[in-house]
Amino acid sequence: MKLRENCKYGVACPTSMGVRITPPGGAPVHTSNLFHMHATSAESNAVNIASSLGYKGLVLTNFVKESPISIFIKSELRKRNIDYYGPDIPQGGPWGYRHQFNLADSGFGNRGPRAYNDRAGEVGYILNSKDFDFDFIFGKEGVQILHLSGLVGAISEDTTRFCTDAVKAAKKHGTLVSFDLNHRKTFWEGREAELRKNFTEMVSMADILIGNEEDYQLSLGIEGPEHGGQELNAQIDRFKEMIFRVKNTFPNASVFGNTLRQVISVNEHLWGALSLFGDTLSVIEPKPIRILDRIGGGDGFAGGLLYGILREMTPEKATQFAWACGALATTVLEDYAWPADENVVWNIVKGNARVDR
Repeated sequence: MKLRENCKYGVACPTSMGVRITPPGGAPVHTSNLFHMHATSAESNAVNIASSLGYKGLVLTNFVKESPISIFIKSELRKRNIDYYGPDIPQGGPWGYRHQFNLADSGFGNRGPRAYNDRAGEVGYILNSKDFDFDFIFGKEGVQILHLSGLVGAISEDTTRFCTDAVKAAKKHGTLVSFDLNHRKTFWEGREAELRKNFTEMVSMADILIGNEEDYQLSLGIEGPEHGGQELNAQIDRFKEMIFRVKNTFPNASVFGNTLRQVISVNEHLWGALSLFGDTLSVIEPKPIRILDRIGGGDGFAGGLLYGILREMTPEKATQFAWACGALATTVLEDYAWPADENVVWNIVKGNARVDR
């Protein structure tokens, strides 16, 4: 697995940008009158690790023309060292296109978080390859890693086709392809056979595969531990076996990552990970972490793993960095981790939460 050199972008992603509004303090959405809003998507959340630490990021997406939410999203991306490429689609009146809204609280203690996605008329639903010059993006400007997730890949038939075209273009120009399976049951309902076929095609071209406790099983049909079964630590060996089954099924990939999470309460999880780089297996057994907001932990892990690959870290170091980036993402209300520097992440690895003066 060789990284391209002299590229403008470290990590690029197809995505459908939206906003999340979250009450502070873990309050429920339905009782709140004060909200924190930020621009978000699973894919851009992952890009944010590398873009925070010196690599220019890129999102490939649609925007709603002259929408204040679109202007807000573009401003937020610029602030995060992430460029954007894609058309401004006319709204088409009050019942036309818009960016998705995610209404989600953080939960607290024994009251679990609740998320309500409002995606009607989502402008990313109609992503189309004809609006993107892939040869310019991947050939002339250059991208080291193209990162996809199963969320944007499953939104619609158009986004599935768009992601497949982007993968093929990336491979044509020597860009590495990363795929975080990120399975969502509601996106797959009524399209199971179609998406299994299309996801299998994209995954067969990927260099880096990432999942959580159940993504490989649900998206690709790979046998693995039953989610929600016995205690997580007791299943580590079964997760190891699963990763090797994934490798045997998709031999073109060189790196495999898997997050491990067990919820003790809203504010305390057991968080672990394992990776396979070639034949080198690295395991971080689940350990307690404190949670402010759980959304984005998996994206942080994916972004940290990609950063480790960009920096050509050893498999063990890349896995540690990815695990810590996932843990870092759960300490903020935003869905993405935004490390000030590498030391922030390595201190999490070391368990050092002392003040840094």
